[in-house]
Amino acid sequence: MTPVPASRPARERLLDAAGGLFYESGIAATGVDAILARAGVSPATMYAHFAGKDGLVAAYLQQRHEAWQRTWDEVLAERDDPVERLLSVFDAVTRFRERGGNRRGCGFLAAATELPPGHPGRPWLDADSQLLTGRLRDLAVTAGAGDPDDLAATLLLLYDGALSRYARGATTPGLPGGDPLARARRLAREQVLAALGQS
Repeated sequence: MTPVPASRPARERLLDAAGGLFYESGIAATGVDAILARAGVSPATMYAHFAGKDGLVAAYLQQRHEAWQRTWDEVLAERDDPVERLLSVFDAVTRFRERGGNRRGCGFLAAATELPPGHPGRPWLDADSQLLTGRLRDLAVTAGAGDPDDLAATLLLLYDGALSRYARGATTPGLPGGDPLARARRLAREQVLAALGQS
């Protein structure tokens, strides 16, 4: 376990420590003591910044959502072609994974299986879903898809499937199928071209 550098503000250290542990081990399996040890702070310091573990979970998901949206915004800003803009979600995931060293799948999908209704982190799971569905639909409308809702739903299914495949150990040597994200992007391109009458 690598401690977070003590020179950084306590709130940042707590978020970094919690984020790493939540992603690596799961939210339920991560105890507050492990977070405090990695961050190098006292319980009093944590409670001065967050309303317990649930508040820390919500802040972690907010930070992750905002970082993910910034990454997708960057990738979109680099694309002009309507087809490539629709496929940008897959390219953004690749960039996000490269920056964060993410190898276990989607932090939001994992959190969605752990957080009960009414948990303070749930609004950030909803925000992630709304970003994905709303943006994909808007891009499909702009591209001229005849049924933008159907195209957006198809792309989201491929996106979720690729990230779930990572959680199942898709990078384990010997497993068939290759990189699930690259495969999902290829399948998504076929769906986009068909939806736009370009296949």
